[in-house]
Amino acid sequence: MEQAIIKAGCAIGAGICMGFGAIGPGIGEGIAVSKALEGMARQPEAAGTLRTNMILGCAIAETTGIYSLLIAFLLMFAVA
Repeated sequence: MEQAIIKAGCAIGAGICMGFGAIGPGIGEGIAVSKALEGMARQPEAAGTLRTNMILGCAIAETTGIYSLLIAFLLMFAVA
């Protein structure tokens, strides 16, 4: 019984970890893409530079989601 409670707690913790871990990158990338598109609409000649910086920023923002995925895997498979 005790082992089942620990596994259930790990599963719930992993779900919460991924839920909260995905909110930040999702919002951040949405804002970054929005502002980059606004900049491209205002200055089409700077589109290449804006696109490059946007993709780099989105890749860096996504690392927090990947870290939360790693923690969720550790909770699911290493702890339980």
